[in-house]
Amino acid sequence: MGHGLSDPALTFAVALAAGVIAQAIAHHLRLPGIVVFLLAGVLLGPDVANVIRPETMGHGLEMLVGLAVAVILFEGGLNLNIDRLRREATTIRRLITVGAVVTAVGGALVSHLFMGWEWRLSVLFGTLVIVTGPTVITPLLRRIRVKKSVQTVLEAEGVLIDAVGAIIAVVALEVVVARSGTEAAQGLLGIPSRLLVGAVVGAVGGFFLGLLLRYERLVPDGIQNIFTLALVLVLFEVSNWVVAESGIMTVAVAGLIVGNMNTTVDRELREFKEQLTVMLVGLLFVLLAADVRIREVLDIGWRGVWTILALMLVVRPINVWICSAGSALTRPERMFISWLSPRGIVAAAVASLFAQRLTDEGFAGGTQLQALVFMVIAITVLVQGLSGGWVASRLGVRRPSHQGTVIVGANAVGRALARALTRANHEVLLVDSNAREARLAEEDGLTVLFANAMEERTLQRADVEGRRAIAAVTPNPDANLLIANQVREATRGPKTYVTLGRGKAGARARRIRRDGHDILFGREIEMGQWNHYLEQGTAEIETWRYRGPSEDDEVEVAVLSGLGHGPHLIPLTVVRGTRAELVDQETEVRVDDEVTFMVHHEADTDVENLLKVAGWERVDAPDPQPETTEGVGVGPA
Repeated sequence: MGHGLSDPALTFAVALAAGVIAQAIAHHLRLPGIVVFLLAGVLLGPDVANVIRPETMGHGLEMLVGLAVAVILFEGGLNLNIDRLRREATTIRRLITVGAVVTAVGGALVSHLFMGWEWRLSVLFGTLVIVTGPTVITPLLRRIRVKKSVQTVLEAEGVLIDAVGAIIAVVALEVVVARSGTEAAQGLLGIPSRLLVGAVVGAVGGFFLGLLLRYERLVPDGIQNIFTLALVLVLFEVSNWVVAESGIMTVAVAGLIVGNMNTTVDRELREFKEQLTVMLVGLLFVLLAADVRIREVLDIGWRGVWTILALMLVVRPINVWICSAGSALTRPERMFISWLSPRGIVAAAVASLFAQRLTDEGFAGGTQLQALVFMVIAITVLVQGLSGGWVASRLGVRRPSHQGTVIVGANAVGRALARALTRANHEVLLVDSNAREARLAEEDGLTVLFANAMEERTLQRADVEGRRAIAAVTPNPDANLLIANQVREATRGPKTYVTLGRGKAGARARRIRRDGHDILFGREIEMGQWNHYLEQGTAEIETWRYRGPSEDDEVEVAVLSGLGHGPHLIPLTVVRGTRAELVDQETEVRVDDEVTFMVHHEADTDVENLLKVAGWERVDAPDPQPETTEGVGVGPA
């Protein structure tokens, strides 16, 4: 039997449900999730509805917060790309070292100046606001879509500064409550030892975990995600057992290592951890917000607002300009990084811990400190989250959207399609893991990403979110549909085209349309046959302009492929004015449109006569580049 409002299980269950519901509400209202989480925690907490009472959980709340933060930072580390980190390594390294000191000192000064606090409490506040956090940075960046260099710096800072900042804050607390100079000195020495032990345990543990996940059947199908979760929590607690409070660095480093290893469950693991993180962030923010007293926030009033404004408009810009000096970041990029520094779950969690510890040690001001940190979180997330897109646009640091096409498959048909788009001044990126095909594409002067398109990191490197279209042109229709579905799950931005092979039972036209994709070329084609034609030089690429067979001003391209010459004539692209489009089942051509075709030589005369009679005129000569591949060996791209 439960015990009503004093039941910790009821508090946990209601907070969990409230967090998930708040996430759904935030999505529909297009608000940062944390704003709704905080509001839900206040409304359901002791000061209003009195349904969620965190104090009933006792020390269980501290344990829950620790384990949840471990999962959140591991998930944040999973999403960091080491190659991109190397390019911005100097700025990132400074932000998590020099920047941490600048923020701590600046935070202490502004809180002492505006709040009138004693130095010990001010120093604790300064260390608490060092962190930013992936739970707020990552969702904002997904929505805003800034340049890769800016995104890399902010994401890496969000994950790594959480670990560094939390350790510095805990050490600062130990120094403040120390009863002797010796204890204080020992506390200060704990910073390098915690960082070092955390990094080493995380690197070793992450590499071992990555190896286990790298080989199929080593970890049975269906339990890889929970297997990973269990080992992450073990790593966190083992590291804390070796050196107290080092586990937070351990999980961040472990996530970075695992995320950059080729595992068999890369995509599934990221999806599982992302969903788990969303659930835990909602749960924690609701619980921790309910633990803050409204009276304390109101007592702070305008003093707190001025403190936060100084933190946002003075301390953060000074920090970024010092840490990015001499880097390749442009002035607008540095200005945007200076603006975007919302605080997240780690600041809330550590502030809650501080309030309890200071109260236990007999220090005044613990609840005020917690209230001010929650004001920092609420104001920075609300102001910077809602204005981030506008600021990025004004500074010109947003990535262009709907730019170019990604073609998955650098085979002869894929290369022909890429050349047709390139001739129309359309940006094209080919993706293929076949070294021979990739090299042939490069010899044609095409841009190639030599990678496996089935991996999520490949889609990220290809920047599928910012593309106008993705076309899957592999000889395997099932793989084409799978790739298109992966893209559709990752982003709703680009149009997705699937090549459908004739006579294949795996991917039918009805299923492709049901999943929201278009059929490339408008119908089934014999991929193997056309690849053979193009490689042997018995097919060529031709461009024709439609003049109209009669007074009608439009005719469907599908009619062309249904005149009995379908096996010898495949439409690739339609150019209308300056815009090039791929051909699908609904494509129409109008007078003066130019269409690029693949034409089989054996039927060249018949096709040419057919097109002329139907109102078309030849625009160019046949493609002079035969794709004969005799003597070409297999080598690296």
